Amino acid sequence: MRTKSTKNKFSRKKGLPPGNLDFHGVILTENTSIELIDFSKDEYKRLVSPDVQEIFSAINSSNFQWINVVGLHNVEHIKAIGNKYNIHHLVLEDILNTDHRPKAEKQDGYFFFIAKMFCSTETGGSHFEQISIILGKNFVLTFQEKDGDVFDALRERLSKKESKLRQSNIDYLFYRMIDSIVDSYYYTLEKISDRIESLEDEIHDNPTKNDHKSIQSLKRELILLRKSVYPLREAIGKLNKEEDGLISKDTNLYLSDVYDHCVQVIDSIETFRDLTSSLMDLYMTSMSNRMNEVMKVLTIISTIFIPITFIAGVYGMNFHYMPELTHKWGYPIALIVMGLLTLMMIIYFKIKKWF
Repeated sequence: MRTKSTKNKFSRKKGLPPGNLDFHGVILTENTSIELIDFSKDEYKRLVSPDVQEIFSAINSSNFQWINVVGLHNVEHIKAIGNKYNIHHLVLEDILNTDHRPKAEKQDGYFFFIAKMFCSTETGGSHFEQISIILGKNFVLTFQEKDGDVFDALRERLSKKESKLRQSNIDYLFYRMIDSIVDSYYYTLEKISDRIESLEDEIHDNPTKNDHKSIQSLKRELILLRKSVYPLREAIGKLNKEEDGLISKDTNLYLSDVYDHCVQVIDSIETFRDLTSSLMDLYMTSMSNRMNEVMKVLTIISTIFIPITFIAGVYGMNFHYMPELTHKWGYPIALIVMGLLTLMMIIYFKIKKWF
């Protein structure tokens, strides 16, 4: 499904001029909503509305603003926010294209950051989506594909006057967002680790065809994680090297810590990739062993029947003069001999521990 949607996005972009504002992606939510958190050390206001003008009217220009847009298919909302905060149209085009590689760019008066965010679903699974973040002098803008993100803890802390988020500059909120995104990878990796352990036990006990599908699914998830985290590390490293008034030295120290976390995530991904490859080898070995066991049982059964078949074949040749055919006890003697041969072979196989 992802490949198909990507092809469609590329075909829609063909022939369009640079900076053309058109949504390229899969619509993941029907309605677009805009969330405003307007705050300072002493003030806090939160508003959620589908009307962008209502959001603009509620802004206090002397405070910090966090505007979060959910649903990117309403291009007019994106345009309006871009016009208000002087966001370049090429940046807006990148926001509307949901298949971007994670990156960080320094623009005139703001930083532009793209990442892949992993979120939990109500069913206990997870989904990933692109999130775009813009850091300005006194604002942070976030754009996500659907409702549900990793920022609930930040919203809660912003509502508390004594929290560090309220007492710090807007760049600290920007750092905490990136940190929350990286933390979401840890949660995803933890679930993958549990699945690997569970699969290993299943393969040892009773390997099935579904195990093969599960291993392939794990491999795809790890590839997706790898494609998301490697460029994310580069983007955070680029932010960390920027000497700009938008990001303070203290916040840069925190970003260095997030960079280290990215390196840890990458190491874990590589470890899990090796484990997944080992799981596939274990699965193939287990299936091969199971087949060998089946073949061993069939071979033993066939071997047991070889002398029985020989005796039955000899007395089934239909010669007229065969002494045993006219013997009173010929038939039961033949059966007894067959039974004794079978018993002797079974005992021999048991002694050899062939089954």
